[in-house]
Amino acid sequence: MFSDDPNLPVLEVMRLGRKGYEETHALQQELVEKRLAGEITDTLILVEHDPVVTIGRGADRAAAEAAGLPIHEVERGGEATYHGPGQVVAYPILALPEDRRDLHRYMRDLEEVVIRVLGELDIVGRREEGKTGVWIGDRKVASIGVAVRRWVTWHGLALNVHTDLEAFQPFRPCGLDPGVMTRLADHVVLPPASILFEVLLVKHVLEVFGLRLPDPPAPPAAAGPAELGPDGFPVLPILGDGPAGPGPGGA
Repeated sequence: MFSDDPNLPVLEVMRLGRKGYEETHALQQELVEKRLAGEITDTLILVEHDPVVTIGRGADRAAAEAAGLPIHEVERGGEATYHGPGQVVAYPILALPEDRRDLHRYMRDLEEVVIRVLGELDIVGRREEGKTGVWIGDRKVASIGVAVRRWVTWHGLALNVHTDLEAFQPFRPCGLDPGVMTRLADHVVLPPASILFEVLLVKHVLEVFGLRLPDPPAPPAAAGPAELGPDGFPVLPILGDGPAGPGPGGA
């Protein structure tokens, strides 16, 4: 499923569970600086946010305030969008090699990741001419907004899985009619947990960007021969000759 080619660059994966947007944004900034300094490898953050609206460069904040949610103005391109429970968000912190230093190509690559994830569920995802993101039919299921700093990427994509679509209604997500938004749960029967989509996103980020997961840790060094008690059986730590520990139900 995942390539073990040792010649491929390594991608670390950070699964944060449910985190506030502000905390995750600060983490992205920290990781971008570390990636620029060569202190870490490429990294993929996977997270589910508390309800929030984010606004890209040059978007109209006033139009998004109708949502009645916390608003964060951020560095990515694009307009206002919603993040919240039931949505899987992926933030790739990647140092793009010279032959991939094209923002349009990078966004198409992120769309390709989502299209391949949908394909695993026998759902046909597609691009919409002149727009960014992934559609199922005439409905948008994934939003994409990116930023780069000296060709290290941040921000990323949001895939609506079980998302409450009513949260998009008070404003125009990505400048579109809110009725255009959809979620995977309206197209296929899904498990309640998001881990399936985290695994699929990791799989296809690795494939599309030519990366691999880190090598597994080495097994612990073999212990020496076990100490034998007078009955010939190995001595268990709690039965050794050291100071007596707490008895059953102890502290």
